[in-house]
Amino acid sequence: MTLPDERYRAVINTEKFLQDLLDPKKTPRVPKDIRKQALWCLRHYPSKYHMDIVGTTTPSVFESKDKLDEVSLLIHGYEEKKNARSVD
Repeated sequence: MTLPDERYRAVINTEKFLQDLLDPKKTPRVPKDIRKQALWCLRHYPSKYHMDIVGTTTPSVFESKDKLDEVSLLIHGYEEKKNARSVD
């Protein structure tokens, strides 16, 4: 059974792995097509900030050691609503 903190770390570590695939100094001899695919995967990949929001609001799914304070969560909620309104 996977624990919430293990799930959180898996997402964060996968992001680092994909970023390393983009860097020829860290991963030489990786084909160009693989680097393009890694870049495509990272395009909308959740940042650590977004994972911390999820970890703070749903600790039973993703547990983050870096909990966000109430003000940060309020600002994030405001920005999300503002962006949703601009799309409509």
